[in-house]
Amino acid sequence: MNIVHKVDPRIKEVELRNAPIYIRVNKFTEDSAKKFADDVSKAHNTGQTVIPVVIDSYGGQVYSLMAMISVIKAAHLPIATIVSGKAMSCGAILFSFGDENMRYVDKDATIMIHDVSSFTKGKIEEIKADAEEASRLNKKVYQMMAVNCGKNKDYFLEIVHDRGHADWYLDADDAIKHNLANHLGTPRLEVETKVLFNFYV
Repeated sequence: MNIVHKVDPRIKEVELRNAPIYIRVNKFTEDSAKKFADDVSKAHNTGQTVIPVVIDSYGGQVYSLMAMISVIKAAHLPIATIVSGKAMSCGAILFSFGDENMRYVDKDATIMIHDVSSFTKGKIEEIKADAEEASRLNKKVYQMMAVNCGKNKDYFLEIVHDRGHADWYLDADDAIKHNLANHLGTPRLEVETKVLFNFYV
């Protein structure tokens, strides 16, 4: 993500007390979810008006994704999501949680959608319980994703089903077509420092 600093020429030196924060998401683990929450909290104290979240990920743990979603829902600032490189599995879902008209995808990026995976080993009943939980989570996250994109709740579930539940790869144009992305290209974060002289009577 490009960050541009514009400094008023009348200012000799600049030291920001709280630099603007943008968040990079590469993994979906308990540690990365905690860092995500910490970074969002810090961003609320910088004076910035939006929190950019740059996603470049193969995916990870669904429960960690759910923790990040909870943080986004509780945020007081709008969240802009930006796909740089790839947003696969959990990354694709998180991408959809950018605020309306604030989801950006690089023209060469790849998005991949697939069913929630279950890797439990053990007794038959344990495997069944885990499969049921995976199915519940799968339905939940893809219905949320569809609502985020202004579609009916089963929109993405039906497409994945019709494709035989195979991995579904989308390029940037596909992401725009399905309203997963709003903008083709990555935005620029501009930091402006200026001097204002006000005269009051």
